[in-house]
Amino acid sequence: MPARRSKKVVEQKVNWGQLISDVAKQQGVSEESVKMIIENAIKEAYNKARSVKYDNCIVVFGDDNTLKVFSKKTVVDGVYDPVIEISVDDAKALDPNASVGDEIDVEIDPKSFSIGAVTLGKQTAHRQLGKNSQETLKAEYEKKKGELVAGTYLRESKGNIIVDLPFSGKVEGFLPVKNQIPREIYEVGDRIRAVVTDVKVSPSGVQLILSRAAPEFVKQILFEQVPEIADGTISIYNIVREAGYRTKVAVYSKRSDIDAVGACVGLKGIRIQNVIHELDGEKIDILKYDEDPREFIKNALSPAEVSKVIILDSEKREALAVVSMDKLSMAIGQKGQNARLANKLCDWLIDVKTEEQAAELDLSEIESRRVAEDLFADNSESEPEEITVVGQLDGIDPRVAQFLKEANLDEIQEFVDAYNDGRALHVKGLNADDIEKVYAIVNEQVEFEEVEEEEPVETQEETEEEYFCPECGEKITLDMTKCPKCGAEFSFEEE
Repeated sequence: MPARRSKKVVEQKVNWGQLISDVAKQQGVSEESVKMIIENAIKEAYNKARSVKYDNCIVVFGDDNTLKVFSKKTVVDGVYDPVIEISVDDAKALDPNASVGDEIDVEIDPKSFSIGAVTLGKQTAHRQLGKNSQETLKAEYEKKKGELVAGTYLRESKGNIIVDLPFSGKVEGFLPVKNQIPREIYEVGDRIRAVVTDVKVSPSGVQLILSRAAPEFVKQILFEQVPEIADGTISIYNIVREAGYRTKVAVYSKRSDIDAVGACVGLKGIRIQNVIHELDGEKIDILKYDEDPREFIKNALSPAEVSKVIILDSEKREALAVVSMDKLSMAIGQKGQNARLANKLCDWLIDVKTEEQAAELDLSEIESRRVAEDLFADNSESEPEEITVVGQLDGIDPRVAQFLKEANLDEIQEFVDAYNDGRALHVKGLNADDIEKVYAIVNEQVEFEEVEEEEPVETQEETEEEYFCPECGEKITLDMTKCPKCGAEFSFEEE
């Protein structure tokens, strides 16, 4: 019988530094996150092993790629709870200077943990690693919001479509029912294009929430089909949409030589037809944005022709659009769709009426009020701004204006007063020619109102002269002809 060979168990040391680095790369998370996860897992196992939950477990990662676990304990005379207390004698064996009341770190061998404790620690680590990995992925794909992506139909769940995205095997596309274009039908393997509206973490992993019904989807398609929009020559003011039925797009260009609507439609309508094809036949109205709300409302109600737009209340943004009888149904649209989209596009409450219906309304007061408002607005704009500072006058050298300001003579009236009394000639940094030029500009551009000075009112005592009798010196008045004291007669003559 052959002799049995004994097996020697060789303990392999774990290179914690290498392990942490490998896990971080594999899961797509930082090494600090992996360390925190390992630390939490060991603490969970520690508490499980002792059937308690104290915050006295310490995990230390050494520079030599080692890991050590300690239990913080208080030195006491008599041990009541061995999990958080240690006797003086045992403490002195670890640290000769230990005394009652001190806290001491006691190293623990993780191998002493029970299988249940180790299992719990592993579960905690796996759970947190998965969560951290998902959060990292979520943050990474947040930048894709608003982007156009393409994938293939993978499967369906309660009407929601799961889309396989080729650029990543770690995330999946999720196209909810509400974000789908009505009447569209897909089969497994069909190509689906959609815009990313959100990024969420689900039980199955990270999902990119997709939409084909959002106005942003139309915007991205226009960016593809119209180079002038992509390079900024043409701008999109607003897009409103009832997916599967109709979309209205308001565009404009700051360049007068560019036809924004024509560029979007394309030669023989080729560009807009490509967009319509992508939207599965949905109708699209490309119209011009105008700063004048009347013109914008007219354009927004296209394809109907609007004969007149009356602003009912500018503050409440209420307007009346007048159309001919044969254009009424087109202006309102099927089930009110055209008017409803025009309201959203302009952000105005638009009431559509025929010319006959409008004639029955008392619009004279509204028109009068509007004309008065426009007149008031024009008058207020035409009133010239009062100029009080020398630097605001045309032709004033900024350097001269600055020196006058430093001398507190930048106010026009202050400068004129200083010029008249000679103080302006002593402004630091300026000479007589500078002052004369400023004074000439002031005289040319500023009109001064003449203020009449009121003459001081003289009292009777100040204006009335005193008279005395030539014989005895008694005080007399102009209405006397005889002195009341000596009886001498006299008369007054003007000199």
